Amino acid sequence: MDRFRRRYKRRYTRPTASHKVLKYSGAVFALLLLGFGTYVYWFSVARLEPEAKIYVVAPGTSLKAFARQLRNEKVLPDANTLVWIAYLKGQSRELKTGEYRFRKGITALEILEQVMAGRVVEYPLTIAEGWTFKQTLEAFAAAPKLTHILQDLKPKQIMASLGYPTMHPEGRFYPDTYYYSAGMSDLIILQRAFQKMEKVLEEEWNGRQGDLPIKTRDEALTLASIVEKETGKAEERALIAGVFVRRLRIGMKLQTDPTVIYGIGDRFNGNLTVKDLRTPSAYNTYVIKGLPPTPIAMPGRHALHAALNPEDTKALYFVSRGDGSHEFSETYEQHNRAVTKYQLKGRPKTEASVKPVAASGKAVRVTP
Repeated sequence: MDRFRRRYKRRYTRPTASHKVLKYSGAVFALLLLGFGTYVYWFSVARLEPEAKIYVVAPGTSLKAFARQLRNEKVLPDANTLVWIAYLKGQSRELKTGEYRFRKGITALEILEQVMAGRVVEYPLTIAEGWTFKQTLEAFAAAPKLTHILQDLKPKQIMASLGYPTMHPEGRFYPDTYYYSAGMSDLIILQRAFQKMEKVLEEEWNGRQGDLPIKTRDEALTLASIVEKETGKAEERALIAGVFVRRLRIGMKLQTDPTVIYGIGDRFNGNLTVKDLRTPSAYNTYVIKGLPPTPIAMPGRHALHAALNPEDTKALYFVSRGDGSHEFSETYEQHNRAVTKYQLKGRPKTEASVKPVAASGKAVRVTP
């Protein structure tokens, strides 16, 4: 027994003060770690209430500086935790510059992911079907937040910047709504529109009817632009294209007003006269045979499809009914009756007052 007691005394060591400190320190540290982890989790998933405004990340802004900005604007409860979360997730702390808008109820983790991914505010810019290149440039010049380069360039310089110095710009940019972020160059948006038109034109060209009098993609683009300007009714595009294709086949002049108006340019005052129709120009299809040298507007896909897949028709004329639709005729006599009915409201036509337009049939006032 004495031997056992002596052996036990040698093995048992009473805890010292330092051991107790380590034990309690470890417990305190575990509690702190648990508390920190709980706070970080709460911080990550808590629903925030940012204002409906733009938050800007300027070039060179660090995550820490941006977090402080959000804290100062009362979006985040503190700045350091967002930086810690990025560190723990192993994410790069280099932010994508730009403008950001955060939705109501967003979390700090979602904010972090958004600024790391660069999901910035985007603004719409629309090129409308039937616009000219001039109208397109005006829309670009009026677009806020863009870096404006085009306004200092001439059309040839713009096309040279796109890599096509000898190409005429009319009709070459696809009508659509494009989105851009603050500071983006307008030339980049124009390049997108150019590339999209090239893609759509190629697709429609590959799906064209056989035996058309349209021999090149450029001619298809030009005819489509005329169809685009002649009607806004989807169901009429193929029929109007059919009229023009039939005229091209038999060697008949197109005699379409929009080409004449395009050739007049800024001098056009809204009143197309007989003198205008008789004045020679490269775009006066009352004078020239075949298509004008370039498109006259930006055609959409439907107009391109109609130009390359026209309706088989015997009609050679059409006249506006005044409600956006048209009356189609096979003979000039039928066409004149339609002009009298729809353009002259039943009044007999006199050479001194009006002259019917051969293709589109608009009544044109004679100027002495």
